[in-house]
Amino acid sequence: MSTGPRTLSRGALAALVTAAAATLTAAPVAARTLDAPGSPGGGAGISPPPSSGNGGANSGGAPIGGLAPTQKPNRKPPAPPSKRDHGSWLRGVTITEYWPAPESWFVGRLVSAPGLSGTHRIDWLYSAMGVSMEGEGIGLDGRMYHIDALGNGGWITATGAITSPSDGWSSGPPYWRQGGYWRNRKGGVTFPLEQGGWSAGPGRKYVRLRGVTFAAGASQPLRFYESIAVDPSVIPLGSRVYIPAYKNDGYGGWFVAQDTGGAIAGNHIDVYRNPPASPNQSGRYLTAQRAYVIKPHR
Repeated sequence: MSTGPRTLSRGALAALVTAAAATLTAAPVAARTLDAPGSPGGGAGISPPPSSGNGGANSGGAPIGGLAPTQKPNRKPPAPPSKRDHGSWLRGVTITEYWPAPESWFVGRLVSAPGLSGTHRIDWLYSAMGVSMEGEGIGLDGRMYHIDALGNGGWITATGAITSPSDGWSSGPPYWRQGGYWRNRKGGVTFPLEQGGWSAGPGRKYVRLRGVTFAAGASQPLRFYESIAVDPSVIPLGSRVYIPAYKNDGYGGWFVAQDTGGAIAGNHIDVYRNPPASPNQSGRYLTAQRAYVIKPHR
């Protein structure tokens, strides 16, 4: 689905978002979820709803912020590991990727949010494909924002049923937080669209999400293609990790273990990267890889 500048009629936009909602309901479960307030979650290969394609401006006329560029190292990357590095190879590694959710990929109406000045798209704030699942995102202004407190409530499906990662999302894939949305005539999730109308029928009742707050800036000082999420029982936080599959990316294949995730367990590494060019792209998924781990000095 193209995300380039174009103009959609109100009816066509509503149909687009309704179709996106149906797609999300059947989408794969996110690979990572938030562990605690303020900790970035992330979803390897999870893409937010398609862009509304509103021509590059929000309702206030401000340009939509572009995706963050790949960070170029301002220093020469170190050489691959040698015998002098005193590390060890970890084999059979699965590698996925995650990124901050770009607000420009979303289609909801701009609303105020606790802890933030200005307004942001409601589905970017509260949906499972936005800041709520990823933990942080890139606003329309090109700045980073993140969840500061998760609030009181877990997850629901598009039909409004409670679902949880604790039982493998048995009620269905997460679609929205348990608040910050309207119920439609059938009790399902609906939200107002930036260009008018509703995503899944008119809203009948607004459901609040108490205790959630957002904040400006990144939740952690992570760097694209230099930071990774790991299972600390396998790769201690603070370790330097060399991944041969990324030797031509970022910092010459070298990373620092700085993050964790609810579904990052065992020999699984999640690479923090800039958002892909399209919400339809899922990032790299590699299996049976090697990683050289240099544990931090204690």
